[in-house]
This record gives sequence, C-alpha cells and structure tokens, in this order.
Amino acid sequence: MAAVEAEPAPSWMPADPAPLGLGAFALTTFILSGHNATFIPDLIWVGPALFYGGVAQLLAGMWEFRNRNVFGATAFSTYGGFWLSLGIVVLLASVSKTFAAGLTGANLPNAVAWFLVAFAIFNTYMLLWSTRVNLAVLGVFATLEATEIILAIGFFREAHGYSPYITHIGGWVGLATAAVAWYTSAAGVVNGMAGRAVVPVGGPLWGRVPRLARPATTH
Repeated sequence: MAAVEAEPAPSWMPADPAPLGLGAFALTTFILSGHNATFIPDLIWVGPALFYGGVAQLLAGMWEFRNRNVFGATAFSTYGGFWLSLGIVVLLASVSKTFAAGLTGANLPNAVAWFLVAFAIFNTYMLLWSTRVNLAVLGVFATLEATEIILAIGFFREAHGYSPYITHIGGWVGLATAAVAWYTSAAGVVNGMAGRAVVPVGGPLWGRVPRLARPATTH
C-alpha cells in the first residue's frame, strides 16, 4: 500500500505581487482620471495603459496564481485586460479609418459606457468578496465601483447630447480610487520589506481568507 506523505514546505517564498498590481492600476487610473477631470491631456494614458496598467498588472495576476491567491489573480488579470483592451481600441481607432468610423459621433461615448457597465458587473462581486481581504482592498473596489458607475452614466449622457459634467465628476472619483490603490500598494511594499504591519490596511470584515495547504503527493 502506497504511503501518502505531505510535500515539504518550500525553502523560499515568492514575493507578493499585489503591490506591483496595485501600483500599476493606481498610476494608470490617475492619468486617465485626470484626463476625465480635464486637467491631464488626452492620449498620454495610452502608453501606461498598455505597458504598466496592462502588461505589468497582468503579470501580477499570473504571479498571484503561483501564490494560490484566487482573488488577487482574478482581480489583477482582469484589470490588466481592462487596460490592454482600452489602449488597443484607441490605437486601432488612430490607425484604422474603418475601425475609427465605427466610433464616430454618439457611438464612442455609448461604446465606452457599455464597456464600463460590463466591468462594473465584474467589480460588484469582487467588491463583495473584498470584504474578506482587508479594509484597504475594500476601499479600492468601493471607490472603483463608484468611478465605473458614474463614468458609465456620464458617457451615456454624452451619447445623448448632454454635457460631460458627470464624466468630469467620475474623473475626480477616479482620482480618489487611484489614491486608495496607491496607499494599499505602498503599504504592501513597506509591510513586505519589514515583515510586519508598518502601514495599516485593516482586517477583513468577516471570515479571513484561509491559507490553502499545499496538496499531498503519493509515492
């Protein structure tokens, strides 16, 4: 009869990719939100959206799979895809007349609004599950939920010929989202360096997420 032995614990632990993912999300959100709030020029956000908010955040999500963190892996991978998608749409519209023709007039704000609605649906259940992580992460998803909903309303209004002031409000709420994400990223960096809680992030509202045990192997 084969004996079942627990796999020995690894002699090293991978670094936490969450501060990278949060930092990438925060910076890209800040730049685009500054544009929506009208004080940062348009299109400067596209580069960061592709390479920092997009690629770097997607990598953070992949590394969270290595850490067996399903919440972090899902969140970072999804919002990495969010930024890559948005950046690619802008690039295609700038180089393809056929593609750009489909985003003229009311089509552009209407399309962006539905894009935001789709991600707001995802963000809603991630907001609920973030209550099991910590207060800082909950703050990121709560402010992001408000940002996406306000911006979606603003762009729907623009598609029907109304003024963009709701979109501008969404931009300012997005700046608050970036600030909370930067705080959470900074806390993750310094707490990871110190090996203890130097910058507080708060605890979960209910039921701390259990640390998954490594699977046993059969010899």
